[in-house]
Amino acid sequence: MAETDPKTMQDLTSVVQTLLQQMQDKFQTMRCWCAWSLTSPLDDMSSRIDDLERNIADLMTQAGVEELEGENKIPATQKS
Repeated sequence: MAETDPKTMQDLTSVVQTLLQQMQDKFQTMRCWCAWSLTSPLDDMSSRIDDLERNIADLMTQAGVEELEGENKIPATQKS
């Protein structure tokens, strides 16, 4: 038997608790990393889409194009 093998029930309980705590710590670290690795790119993409929408709206305003119902767009000078 190895020197670090538990000799009593109390030793065994202590070893199991330590292992469970280590596993929980590793799981928590992985979970945080996974959550960050998924949300960070989504946040970046959302921000870029918002910027793109603002830029398109600015360009439409500069070109004198206004949005009607739906997706039809006409120059503001041709409005009835």
